[in-house]
Amino acid sequence: MSLEENIGYTFNNKELLLEALTHTSYANENGVNSYEKLEFLGDSILEFVSSEYMYNNFKKLNEGELTKARATVVCEDSLYHVAKKLNIPEFIRVGHSERASGGNEKEAILADSIEAIIAALYFDGGLEVAKKFIIDNLKDAMKEATDKVGEKDYKTVLQEKLQVNGNVDIEYNILEESGPDHDKTFVVEVTLNGVRLATGSGKSKKLAEFEAARKALEESDF
Repeated sequence: MSLEENIGYTFNNKELLLEALTHTSYANENGVNSYEKLEFLGDSILEFVSSEYMYNNFKKLNEGELTKARATVVCEDSLYHVAKKLNIPEFIRVGHSERASGGNEKEAILADSIEAIIAALYFDGGLEVAKKFIIDNLKDAMKEATDKVGEKDYKTVLQEKLQVNGNVDIEYNILEESGPDHDKTFVVEVTLNGVRLATGSGKSKKLAEFEAARKALEESDF
């Protein structure tokens, strides 16, 4: 399986890898096991390995900063990018209706499959094999997360600037959603006491809100 080349490991038990690539919709249609139980274990292994790596490599960070950085690394968006890099959409097994709606490209499904693959690697080759996969694919994300952990996001900075003279009403409202479910784009406005400050777009509501806040900071004179 060429996916093994992408992963960098040849499985002794190929069925483990197949199970890690099997969404519930496919499992229900074909009477096989889905990746759900592997995903459950893989999530814990991922959290442990990333915690250990950051603990050992970023010694200046305190417990709160390490926790915040880890949350950035083990999140759905981060794992989704790993899945895309490894070309998981080509190999993920989803049911007919799920595939028709672009399920093999959905962020949540692909992120879950990475956690399942981590558990499959653990069962097939041991903790060191799983650890190598995690570090090889996420060490750059861990470095970026720890570099930025002390930075405030745009929404926080905007809120602090606007509330310097007291409480104000800051709201983020979705103006538009476009695109298929697996590849949506959101347009969001940020308002101050009902007056629009700026709009922003992104592939998630959160990213669109950050972009709106960034533009508000850039375009306004606070």
